Amino acid sequence: MTEHRFNDVSFWCLLNDADKSALFQAGTVRVVARDEILVVQDESSDHLLIVLQGCVKVLTDSASGYRAVLALRSKGDLLGEQAGVDGGSRSATLKAVLPGQVLVVPLDRFRELATRRAGIARARDKVLSGRLREADRKRLSTSEPVPERLAALLLELRDRFGRPGARPGETCIELHLSQEDLAGLVLSSLRTVSRVLEEWRHQMVVSTGRQSLRILNEDRLRATAEGR
Repeated sequence: MTEHRFNDVSFWCLLNDADKSALFQAGTVRVVARDEILVVQDESSDHLLIVLQGCVKVLTDSASGYRAVLALRSKGDLLGEQAGVDGGSRSATLKAVLPGQVLVVPLDRFRELATRRAGIARARDKVLSGRLREADRKRLSTSEPVPERLAALLLELRDRFGRPGARPGETCIELHLSQEDLAGLVLSSLRTVSRVLEEWRHQMVVSTGRQSLRILNEDRLRATAEGR
């Protein structure tokens, strides 16, 4: 997997060098393996995480036993920020999708730094605000057809995690994401997403394997995402 740049609007990219150094001094770098569970929903824990490398999926379990992927977080993203504000239990499970590294910062040290260093507080508040806007956008997007939403998601994954495939114009997305994961990310049912992917496979738009996906016809996928 190729190296990926930090998200330009990530928590980490909002900090200056002095703020980053203070967080490194307060925390501990932890190496994580693919599929490793970092945080469990409803548990009480005393730290938050900053993704230094890799990708983490945010999962939630309903009372009925249904599990959905709410979001993917990657390089530079802050995880557990809500607990960093109110100290409550974890609202979701965090699971590594790729091998990587996270910076583990104790909540009390993070709160102390946010009090003393305005840059860290501003970055945290911007992340919290951005997550609310992100949730609003996802709710509004449900008015769009599922193929448009799924095509837009796959193109985003291509930009963030794709690498050139064996054939010209082919892109491989080697994330451990199931079709159920994709359904959660586009707020649709597994049945609908499976049907759309089956159609695209027949049309040679995508090729799917066990928790891997290849984009074969980016132009067709982009046209679908744009409603054409």
